[in-house]
Amino acid sequence: MILEPLASSDAVLTEDEKEAGVVLVDIGGGTTDVAVYYDNIIRHTAVIPLGGNVVTKDIKEGCAILQRFAEQLKIQYGSALGDIAPEDKVVSIPGISGREPKEISFRSLAYIIQSRMEEIIDFVNFEIQNSGYSDKLAAGVVITGGGAMLKHLPQLMKFKTAMDVRIGYPNEHLAGNGRTEINQPMYATAVGLIMKGFEYLETYRQGFNAGKEEDYVKPVHREVVEETEVPDFRDEEEEVTETQQPKLSITDKLKAVVSKMFEVEDQAIS
Repeated sequence: MILEPLASSDAVLTEDEKEAGVVLVDIGGGTTDVAVYYDNIIRHTAVIPLGGNVVTKDIKEGCAILQRFAEQLKIQYGSALGDIAPEDKVVSIPGISGREPKEISFRSLAYIIQSRMEEIIDFVNFEIQNSGYSDKLAAGVVITGGGAMLKHLPQLMKFKTAMDVRIGYPNEHLAGNGRTEINQPMYATAVGLIMKGFEYLETYRQGFNAGKEEDYVKPVHREVVEETEVPDFRDEEEEVTETQQPKLSITDKLKAVVSKMFEVEDQAIS
């Protein structure tokens, strides 16, 4: 089990950032994770119960459209700054069950997104102040996760936190043909978990090669007993000794219990 902000931090943060002081903000679908590093030590962690799904829900309710259209609007045309969004541009959303399509302006959409993102950033600011290292974060803020792909979010984060902001990509330890596809903020946690798995695997190998097999789980060895001839006692009759008592039937046992009950009653009357 790995804490999510720890996995994301290993994937997107550099050692220099961890030493200088940095805040990782991982904006996921249901939660926003915060991790504060200073002097290569994690100093504070927090999980904010707000994420990208809340923004989608706000667009759905504010524009009175379906969930899938709200998510598509957020990804394709969404912006975290309403003031710079074009006011003369609109997007047409298909109507529900054959109804007339609905037109939504880019600026109205951006203001809906901005209001919710400002609330999330306010929670992040609170956690930064609560960590006690707000004045020691020279590297600023690194945002990652699927929510970090929202347009103009770094500018809004920089304005609200008064710190340098960059988007964290998990490209520090990636190689191979699939590097371009995986190098997205939404895969930061997954890449960090894979890195942690390799670290544990390497630790296991080093300990095993050093002769510390007793620290690890050993496989269970079952001893194989050679087959030998087993004497057959089926023809021999069992001898009943005098110490053995004959087995009683169920009727005899019932009679014995009843007789004891009457003996107890007789003693009580006398």
